This record gives sequence, structure tokens and C-alpha cells, in this order.
Amino acid sequence: MRLLLEAMSAQRLHWRHGYDLMKETGLSSGTLYPLLMRMTDQGLVEAEWHEPAQPGRPARHAYRLTAEGFALALAMAEGRGDLPSTGALA
Repeated sequence: MRLLLEAMSAQRLHWRHGYDLMKETGLSSGTLYPLLMRMTDQGLVEAEWHEPAQPGRPARHAYRLTAEGFALALAMAEGRGDLPSTGALA
């Protein structure tokens, strides 16, 4: 989760696709997407469907940090925050 928060906070206002986040963080899809879903449920990330850039391609989910997610990322970067202790994020 730390890698993902760091990657997303670098461009916090931009919507990011999962594939781009996988390449940047090195996380596998089996780790990344469940983590993004849990972070969305916790209010740290928002997700929305984006229409395809090219005709014939499927719509894709895009993600970005919420204000709460960005605050957590900043706190962790400054060494004053910990990951949420809820089981949903463990």
C-alpha cells in the first residue's frame, strides 16, 4: 500500500489506470486491484469509468487519491503516519 500511495500522490490530481500503476509500482494485478478496491471502500481512492481513447476498446477504470488518501500519503512520507489498522487494508 505504501508503494501505491507514493505513486498516486506524485500525480494526485490525475486519473491513473491500473496498468500504469502496475508498471510504476511493480505490483502484480492480483495485488494491485484488490488493494485499489479496498482503498476505494475506505475512502482513500476514488474510481470512475473512462471511455476508451480508441474506438473498439473497452472502457477502463481510472483511479486517483481522495483528499483523505493524499493526507495519509503525506503523513507516511513525513514519518508521522501509519497504515490504517483495519482488517480491510491488511
